[in-house]
Amino acid sequence: MYTQERTAMANLVVGGPVAVNSYDNAIVAALVENRPVMLVHAFNGGYLRPAELKEESHDKGVKLATALDPATKEAQGHLWYITPAGFFGQRPLYLLESAAGQVSPPPAGTAAADNGRGDDGAPKPRRRRITVHQEAPKSTADTVQVGLPGKVGDKWRGRNGAPEDTQLWVVTVTPWGGITFVPITHPDTILGFKDHAVTADSEVRVTYNWGGDFTGTVINTFYPRLPSEWNVPYHHVFT
Repeated sequence: MYTQERTAMANLVVGGPVAVNSYDNAIVAALVENRPVMLVHAFNGGYLRPAELKEESHDKGVKLATALDPATKEAQGHLWYITPAGFFGQRPLYLLESAAGQVSPPPAGTAAADNGRGDDGAPKPRRRRITVHQEAPKSTADTVQVGLPGKVGDKWRGRNGAPEDTQLWVVTVTPWGGITFVPITHPDTILGFKDHAVTADSEVRVTYNWGGDFTGTVINTFYPRLPSEWNVPYHHVFT
């Protein structure tokens, strides 16, 4: 079940002795190169997209879409950045940021720009992130929203003075080549779907991870796909 191939990418894995296969360039591109990818569901082939694509929307969630319509494609609603965001012990953490509704970086020289610069010194773009409700998954309310840190509702903002703890995720590469997402605020849960129904327009929820480990199950597994690979089966070996 576990691959015997070990690569330099193995430090990305937190759920067990599973190395990232060197041929899976979409996982590498998403986690290391910070290229936007489609998050294609393992069960029905749908993809994650924000329920609302506009940049001024901060109180809507995420859904599973099965048709890539022109409006979504033009707005880049099918693309996500899995952005490095530090460590939780030995586990690297990531932000799940939508390419839809990306806000241009502040002008150079302003205080806002100085507070949000990347390693290369350039202002970082402001992207809406998937944020987890503080009371997920027990709350009956929507458990995820897509919005900027300061603009999501109060229950989606960081607790204990940490402004972003509700937006940090453990990203795990599974033995079967997919990835799962575990919020650090609720480590016994996993990114899944309302009522576990994986159908068109299913609402994304944080659900209990009955599997008990960080790799989850097929129903909670996504395959990163570069946009050019949308029509290629997820199990295809890329060279």
